[in-house]
Amino acid sequence: MKAQTVAKLLGVAILIFVIIIAASSASYVVQPGFRGVEVTLGKVSPVFKGEGFGWKTPFITTIVPVTIRQQTRELQADCYSSDLQQVKTELRVLYRVPEASIVQIYQGYAGDPFDSLIAPRVQEALKEVTAMQSAEQIVKNREDIKTKALAGARLKIGSMLVVDDVVIQNIDLSHELETAIEAKMVQEQEAAKAKFTQVKAQIEADTVVIKAKGDAESIRIRGEALKQTPAFIDLQIVEKWDGRAPLYVGGGSNGGGVNMLLPAVDTSKQRTANP
Repeated sequence: MKAQTVAKLLGVAILIFVIIIAASSASYVVQPGFRGVEVTLGKVSPVFKGEGFGWKTPFITTIVPVTIRQQTRELQADCYSSDLQQVKTELRVLYRVPEASIVQIYQGYAGDPFDSLIAPRVQEALKEVTAMQSAEQIVKNREDIKTKALAGARLKIGSMLVVDDVVIQNIDLSHELETAIEAKMVQEQEAAKAKFTQVKAQIEADTVVIKAKGDAESIRIRGEALKQTPAFIDLQIVEKWDGRAPLYVGGGSNGGGVNMLLPAVDTSKQRTANP
């Protein structure tokens, strides 16, 4: 093969290689959940790039990916309660970068914005809330502490970043303070149980009194009815007669009326005779 032909082939190969490199440098791909920040010779474009494939100026323009997905970071905060007790908390912060702040955050803050923007403000908000509560209240009102701290952190951070939630994973108190709080809670439970027992006994006593009054009123009413209708006694005797013993029914307390003597009847024989 002639040297001239080899040189031409080599030149063509180099040209194809350069074209491939230029083409790859002139294109970009932004992955789902990310946005691209366009930087040309150190100058940042105010408009970010959306997801997908696109073209850019080769060799001098770079597309920097910035995630807009929700992220989770753990955080610790040493706080003090209103009664000057040290409270150590372990948090989990859920946050994300809104599209409107992508370019601004990239230009103004290096690295993860959580360390410079979110963490100090969440800690500050939590300390402000716990300083208004006693150590016992912090343990009991955990959800309320979280809600107020989240609202305070959002107010301090503003709209540049979005804090979706703050989860209080753990609250640590000194061993002596935890023991004292547990003892107090046990005493409160025992007092509540004693009060319940007392109320129950009072209700039962009131029930007995009400029943006794009802029985007494019933007896009084029956006595009045018997005085007004003496024959009512005879009717009750007849209704309760078992058919075995002789039954004597008088004509009333004043001796009036008809006296009857009902003979005893062997009901077993009657059942045999009349199957």
